[in-house]
Amino acid sequence: MMRGAIIAATAALGLAACGSTGGSNAARGSGFSAAATGSYISIEQAAVFAKQIERDLGAKGARLAIVFRAGESRDQLREGIAYSHGAFWVYSPITLEDGRTATGYAVYNLYRGDGKTLPMDKSYLHQDFPIDFIAPTGVDDVGIIIPSPEMQRRILAIMDSPTYRALHIVPYSVVSNPHNAKYQNCTEFMLDVVASAVWNTTDMRQIKTNLTAHFKPTVVQTSGLERMFAPMADASIKTDDQNGEIVTTTFESMSDFMEANSLVQETYVLQRDKSADPPPASAKQTN
Repeated sequence: MMRGAIIAATAALGLAACGSTGGSNAARGSGFSAAATGSYISIEQAAVFAKQIERDLGAKGARLAIVFRAGESRDQLREGIAYSHGAFWVYSPITLEDGRTATGYAVYNLYRGDGKTLPMDKSYLHQDFPIDFIAPTGVDDVGIIIPSPEMQRRILAIMDSPTYRALHIVPYSVVSNPHNAKYQNCTEFMLDVVASAVWNTTDMRQIKTNLTAHFKPTVVQTSGLERMFAPMADASIKTDDQNGEIVTTTFESMSDFMEANSLVQETYVLQRDKSADPPPASAKQTN
């Protein structure tokens, strides 16, 4: 009975916020396994969806966007939390594997450790590509925040400076509290970068003071049982940075904050265009 309670608590809290690449099973785990396809869509479908997002952002003139995906089906996510991983998408020159240079979107993530090369309660910054971001998705949509042109300029300036890495807090929690600097997850890292750009400061204490005053985080609905047992079973779940309710950063709370402070050009949900999917392998062989 006790073992069952611990497993249930871990599953409940473990899906509450970004767990690096967003997947909860081994195939969709953390770190460099981000490039592995999930079970929901094929790698071919992921490539088409990734290109759809790139075209959509390009049509809107976005040099930088904040994109969110869910690594699980919606019924596995907490109420009010639609996505489990987010990253910066930056339009820039990209060096291809064959050495050629092309222009497109590069994706800048915070990932948690995989428990082998890095402990699961630690995180690291890693740049990959749209297909790596989309492959583990468990749903047919992404959430997108396109900051205002001025905010894009400010965020890009931070990303092109030592400040970007300086804002990274290595200790990781799936449900990190954005009002303090004890832990960080992918969405909180992006929020801290946005806050640094908004208030023109690199002082993390000042950033957290300002966020406490102006940012309303998402409340993760949990029971006392979940709070007690989940951290015991999963090193990536910490709750000792919380005061009362468990709160964290999500697409919903970040978009609300940025919209309320006139920091966005647009925020929206983009549905996957299934009509653009490549034909199944069997259909190709028949033709």
